[in-house]
Amino acid sequence: MHEAIIIKHLKRDEKLVSLMRAIDFPESKLNENLYASLIVAIINQQLSVAAAATIHKRFLALFKNQIPSYNVLLNTQVEKLRNAGVSNQKAGYIKNIAQFGLEHTLDYHDLKELDDEALINYLTQIKGVGRWTVEMILMFNFNRLDIFPLDDIGIQNAIKKLYGIQSSGRELKAKMITQSALWIPYRSIACKYLWRWKDLK
Repeated sequence: MHEAIIIKHLKRDEKLVSLMRAIDFPESKLNENLYASLIVAIINQQLSVAAAATIHKRFLALFKNQIPSYNVLLNTQVEKLRNAGVSNQKAGYIKNIAQFGLEHTLDYHDLKELDDEALINYLTQIKGVGRWTVEMILMFNFNRLDIFPLDDIGIQNAIKKLYGIQSSGRELKAKMITQSALWIPYRSIACKYLWRWKDLK
């Protein structure tokens, strides 16, 4: 990744450059464990950071503080997962991930050559794994540079605040798409700046 090239490109957006000055360039670290990342993503859904961290820690404690193999997870009683704080629905979703890994593949090296939409289509075959979840995987596991998670509430709120947009629903999303066109092909980096900026507010 050529940091200087990306920064120069994003600086075409005057509003975005105003916040970039106060925020370090977002570091990117590849995470090749898709299975573990998908489990964490399911656990984190609709929870605060603190609550999600607590439940994830309890989940790992069930398996000697490591992610269980597909077979071990599939053979774990749902009640045991529930006792760790994983809801019944999320327990089912997590088991779906393990089943998919057994029947297909979640191997990073097998999947990394797929393009963004192909990966989204592939992983959303897993019941409980939606487009937003896969977009996070693309950004933080595969380090894809041009992902724009249109449904992310944090990104929506940050864009509304930064650009003074009052819209909601489809109108908001249409304006987000128009605004983000300036960032192509580095929309992932722009979003990482926006998340950081929102957290500083």
